Amino acid sequence: MKFQAVDISKTATAAQVIFASLRRAILDGDLQDGEPLRQDEIAKAFHTSRFPVREALTLLEQQGLVKTQRYKGAVVATLSMQEASEIFDFRAKLEADVIRAAVPKLSPETLNEARGFLERFACARNPMDYGVLNRQFHASPYSVSGLPYHLSVIESSIDRIDRYIRAQLVMSGIARSNDEHLKILEACEAGDADLAARLTYDHIHDAKDALQAQLKRNS
Repeated sequence: MKFQAVDISKTATAAQVIFASLRRAILDGDLQDGEPLRQDEIAKAFHTSRFPVREALTLLEQQGLVKTQRYKGAVVATLSMQEASEIFDFRAKLEADVIRAAVPKLSPETLNEARGFLERFACARNPMDYGVLNRQFHASPYSVSGLPYHLSVIESSIDRIDRYIRAQLVMSGIARSNDEHLKILEACEAGDADLAARLTYDHIHDAKDALQAQLKRNS
């Protein structure tokens, strides 16, 4: 038989494509809190049936980005500041533990990778890049912690408040955050796990406090 085979194990399903597109739109703020996600409209936009749309919405609901309301169907989940504050506090404790575990295992390559993300973050001018580079900077040292379940929980937690993190970076500017990133990285490079953990904890709490202060001023 003569044909060109395609490795379908590496091909995204329709549900995965729809999930990724909707997830990005929610995190970027293109889809607003409470906005309805009508299955028929989404299916039409992606030229598919409602079945993969329903599967994508289920995945988004599992991540806390979508919720199903009676009589309304699926809508973009609304996150209160109280809930966001709780997630920030949770992240502060968890990520401090993760970086403490990671520091003794950090290689020069991983440290260089983290520094590269830090430098790109410091030079970023597009607000849409702030959240991505911030996330990549933290994830780089965490990746060697040997705590995969912790990392999956961190990812899910950040997904829930990604919009708030971006808002805080835009409203407060990145100068302070960049300075805090640099101190965390220097502690990692010095092999001081306890200092890196303490700085990470303070960094996340400072971001929460800055966001709350900005929202109060803007209200």
